Amino acid sequence: MAWTKDKALTLIREVGLVPIVRVPTEEDAVRAAEAIAQGGIGIAEITMTVPSAVRVLEGVAGRYGDKVLLGAGTVLDPETCRAAMLAGAEFIVTPSLNLQVIELARRYGKPVLPGSLTPTEVVTAWQAGADMVKVFPCGAVGGPKYIKALKRPLPQIEMVPTGGVNLENTAEYIKAGAAAVAVGGELMDLKALKEGRLDQIVETAKKFVQAVRAGRAALAR
Repeated sequence: MAWTKDKALTLIREVGLVPIVRVPTEEDAVRAAEAIAQGGIGIAEITMTVPSAVRVLEGVAGRYGDKVLLGAGTVLDPETCRAAMLAGAEFIVTPSLNLQVIELARRYGKPVLPGSLTPTEVVTAWQAGADMVKVFPCGAVGGPKYIKALKRPLPQIEMVPTGGVNLENTAEYIKAGAAAVAVGGELMDLKALKEGRLDQIVETAKKFVQAVRAGRAALAR
């Protein structure tokens, strides 16, 4: 599949989940992408903190780029952003607010989810052209209650809470107004990945999908 910006954003909105993949090897990343696809998510954010991250992105893009929407996470500067896009990243995620990264991603037509925490940062990111705003570290400052508080004055900004997201609170985040949630270790069990027990990750992925649906169903009532 050719991932246009609209297609990428539509998938993130529909699925409501952005799995964060922090793994030590390209082989682990390929396994993770396979499990994510089987679990019905079809999105993976590979962090630039993993060893040889650019090579890992290239490898996963080569094998699963048409089936899984690949993003690059923990992008700190425009140089890393450009390298990630050239390696196959179709969306960009940052842990902090960097206006140059937003500008570069927009220039090349890639969705960008910059990290922000305070209302000022969230609005600044949105005004700079963020497609969605990653609220991080959300769990440390109130979790779903914090998202609900931010959304009251800022209903027009799509927010993706990150940090502390798990199966127990995913539905609450969605009910609080999150457009999607980003989840890391709670989904990507490194031990299961290493041992080739992809079925365990697939089942966890399915549970997260169900949690998002449950949150949306509660909102629709």
